[in-house]
Amino acid sequence: MSTLGFLGLGSMGMAMARRLLDSGHDVVAWNRSVGPVDELVAAGATRAKTPEEALAPAVSFSMLADDQAAETVLGGAGRAAAGRIHVNTASISAAATERLATLYAHHGAGYVSAPVLGRPEVAASGQLNILTAGPLDLVEAVTPYLTQLGKRIWRLGDSAPMASVVKIAVNYNIIHALQALGESISMVERHGVDADLFVELLTSSLFGGVVYETYGAAIAAKDYTPAFKMSLGHKDLVLAREVADAGHVSPATMPALFKVFERALQDPELAESDWSGIAEVSRRGLL
Repeated sequence: MSTLGFLGLGSMGMAMARRLLDSGHDVVAWNRSVGPVDELVAAGATRAKTPEEALAPAVSFSMLADDQAAETVLGGAGRAAAGRIHVNTASISAAATERLATLYAHHGAGYVSAPVLGRPEVAASGQLNILTAGPLDLVEAVTPYLTQLGKRIWRLGDSAPMASVVKIAVNYNIIHALQALGESISMVERHGVDADLFVELLTSSLFGGVVYETYGAAIAAKDYTPAFKMSLGHKDLVLAREVADAGHVSPATMPALFKVFERALQDPELAESDWSGIAEVSRRGLL
């Protein structure tokens, strides 16, 4: 087995790093706060005191929150070490992806864009869908590790930003589904229909699939335990606007979705909830 670096141990990063650890790899882990590193070290990982230590293995992974975190932690000449390959599994902008890929190539290092689809429990079971883009030889070099994290590896092209664009577009679809669920559940509840029954109808007839099933049940139960925080959902909506603007697309629904997120973020309770909590904006009549 291999020694792999991993940077960023939020809920998704922790599940992925633990999956690699349980697959027999030595995981050299770094996180800005030490608590998650302590937890992973107790399970057998090796502590990295600096990002450079976690980026030192031949292959490293990261799951960092946004562009600023990714470029701060991964950037810099000393961190793009020649001969190493870094795999960024987070949702970041196409522009940041391009900057990082260019930086790493300039220093003789490899960069693979590999954002993932799935929640922490999906990551823990190795059932993610993984979107990959970058030079074919680099993607093939890290595929053995990706197959331990995901059930399918999607090859999207040679240009690293392509995977970021696709992930952003997927998350934009999820946001629409969350809003549609919030609106339709609110409509039937106001007429006395049980929300759980309505979600069962949706998911067993015309709207089967993990998004409607998972988030529909959560919205019906008003369970917004954060697996993906509201602020991160808003971040992904901003990224979607950047992708649309770059392609000269004007999505009709985007302004309304921004209003919903902005209202949710103004509410102290919803601001700390899962992004599916946008459903409460409709349910509570907050617009």
